[in-house]
Amino acid sequence: MRYYETVFIARQDVTSAQVESMTQHFTSIVKNHGGEVTKTEFCGLRPLAYPIKKNKKGHYVLLNIACSFDGIAEMERQMKLNEDVLRFLSVRVDALDNNPSALMQRHYREDNHQSFNDTDFDTVS
Repeated sequence: MRYYETVFIARQDVTSAQVESMTQHFTSIVKNHGGEVTKTEFCGLRPLAYPIKKNKKGHYVLLNIACSFDGIAEMERQMKLNEDVLRFLSVRVDALDNNPSALMQRHYREDNHQSFNDTDFDTVS
């Protein structure tokens, strides 16, 4: 069993429910090939570095997968056929990391920093 991290970007005009449905579909493909998805992160609607097929934003999803190559190949084939998926990338890794991804940690730090500024300095005389 090999370990992979897969990120895919869905179009900006699909709903969060549709993104979850796509993720469940890709997860079922992995499970049908004897694999397992150990972590799923929905990173939300984020701006793209450059427009892709006239989309300026996209829904980012990260999957940690333990599976054979055949399962990954079939999942990627299905992603190519799905017109709601703008881009995807699967990378083989030595071990799966169950901690939040760097993107989610950055989002968490920004939220905490913003709330710190809003609440702690209002009562300064």
